[in-house]
Amino acid sequence: MTRTIVAILSVINIFFLIYLLIYATYLFASVVVGAWKLYCQEKMRQIKNEIRHEYYFPISILVPAYNEEVTIVESVESLMNLDYKLYEIIVVDDGSKDDTAAKLIKHFDLHLVDRPIRKSLPCKEVKEIYESEGEKVKLTLIRKKNGGKGDSLNMGINASQYPYFVCIDADSMLQRDSLKRIVQPVMEDDKTVAVGGLIRVAQCIMLEKGEVVGYRLPWNMLMCMQVMEYDRSFLASRILLDQFNGNLIISGAFGLFKKDIIISAGGYDCTTLGEDMELVVRIHKYCKNNQIPYTIRYEPNAICWSQAPGSLKDLRKQRRRWHLGLFQSLVHHRDICLKNRFGSVGSLSYLYYLLYELMSPFIELFGWGTMIISVFFGVLNVPFMISFYLLYALYCAVLSITAFFQRIYTQNLKISRLDVAKAMVLCVVENVFFRMVMDFIRVTAFVGYRKKKGEWGSIKRVKNDELS
Repeated sequence: MTRTIVAILSVINIFFLIYLLIYATYLFASVVVGAWKLYCQEKMRQIKNEIRHEYYFPISILVPAYNEEVTIVESVESLMNLDYKLYEIIVVDDGSKDDTAAKLIKHFDLHLVDRPIRKSLPCKEVKEIYESEGEKVKLTLIRKKNGGKGDSLNMGINASQYPYFVCIDADSMLQRDSLKRIVQPVMEDDKTVAVGGLIRVAQCIMLEKGEVVGYRLPWNMLMCMQVMEYDRSFLASRILLDQFNGNLIISGAFGLFKKDIIISAGGYDCTTLGEDMELVVRIHKYCKNNQIPYTIRYEPNAICWSQAPGSLKDLRKQRRRWHLGLFQSLVHHRDICLKNRFGSVGSLSYLYYLLYELMSPFIELFGWGTMIISVFFGVLNVPFMISFYLLYALYCAVLSITAFFQRIYTQNLKISRLDVAKAMVLCVVENVFFRMVMDFIRVTAFVGYRKKKGEWGSIKRVKNDELS
């Protein structure tokens, strides 16, 4: 019996080592490809922009909001000053219980209008519609019955008048050139049906009229580690997957979509927690099944600054929702896995998100458990395992700090020596301790999720001018 247990533990430990080595190799390839593509991309666009810089696609900006009275005015104000020629802003108040709508109406002097909305996509009933007068950018506020974020986005799509729309969270801020940047892939290739932008942590910056005038790492360690995590994630895997049209996620905080394709595909699913990922996977399926030439792109120079959770309680809410949304999307669209007609999306992307996003916390925690048991049975070479893990953590930390400084360099941001030191230390802490905390949160996300699966999952907000 003891020999059997020892044999099983040995096999599990070997599997765990191989799993980590494959992931480390993937991260290395992702960061190298990401940095190289950013460099080449800018060189090519300096030529292309000389030809097409006067051509613009009209865009509708959709802002779903639920109890966002703290940040909604500042966020919409920032959207009014974007460097783009033709766009509209549509805020959809999803039955807020606070003064979200009242603050918008008062600040922007909105007026009640009688405007019919054609329901191309299903959504809850409209209560009231308000519009601005005399503004250079048309602002529309739609108050509706509560139906969730996906339902609010469907309402915004129905009300929009332009062929492309951008969805953005109500607590987020766009840089002045973000619309010009995110539409660039559509200008380069008219088969592009969706584009994801880069999400960065808003607590790091001071923004004036859409321009970053200051950057510093916050003193909140939880936020700092999220800065490292965001920069590594958005530089690495998304650029690599972009090379073979394999991205399955466009963040709900900032994404561009071609409206007629989204309507044909059925719009946002109001029954899932991860409406952003579910929609992207469904776009892949819809276009593949109907033999529509398409690309889904990621634009790393289109930047959205979004507030990150400042407490472990809020972080748990956010990551729980993300992981459950990932689970629902992969289960619902499991029919694409390893199917030839879906190409690399089914054979590579789906397997990556299944093994290294959905299953990774379970595999990693299980691996730690078996290693502890292995020590008890004398199977494990403890000094070797400790050395291997520390080397792995250092390796991942180097990739994280590379991604962090790459973003600092490409945006011409200036940071203090103190922030450099904080980044160097926290990139190690993030990979050693923060990763374990995230694993535990994601594993326990399934506890009671059916009871609360329809909630918005809001986190505590602060005013944009109070970010630190």
